[in-house]
Amino acid sequence: MNVEVSYGVPREGVPAPRDFRNWIAHVGALLEESGRVSLRLVDETEGGRLNRDFRGRAGATNVLSFPAGQGIPGERFFGDIVLCAPRVAAEARAWDRPVRAHYAHLTIHGFLHLLGYEHERAPARRRMDSIEIRLLSELGLPDPYETSARSAS
Repeated sequence: MNVEVSYGVPREGVPAPRDFRNWIAHVGALLEESGRVSLRLVDETEGGRLNRDFRGRAGATNVLSFPAGQGIPGERFFGDIVLCAPRVAAEARAWDRPVRAHYAHLTIHGFLHLLGYEHERAPARRRMDSIEIRLLSELGLPDPYETSARSAS
């Protein structure tokens, strides 16, 4: 997997590019997918603007995914993942989760959206949740749905 990581926020307290690359590569290997992903970390202002412009919702959200179908010839471009760093950190604190584990979960969640997974209907949500739980477990990270976070995410 080729993962391009860009930071629109200070890097203190945010995982390193190799972490994001490893998490996405893990998903790609398990699901036998290969290609390119762009991942950007943003602040509340940029996250809120993107959420408003592309989803018609006010305020920033933790993760946004923008699937794509085209890219460099011979290499599949899956699309863009945008993580709102202040939201991710605040949620991790509120839900008493390690920040790094929450970043891993939301990165995997965002990449699964790029692969076509969704969670709007219960059967699809259960499938996506179970894949996330399995992937995170393989990375030695906790089940993100064991806490009260399930009803808030």
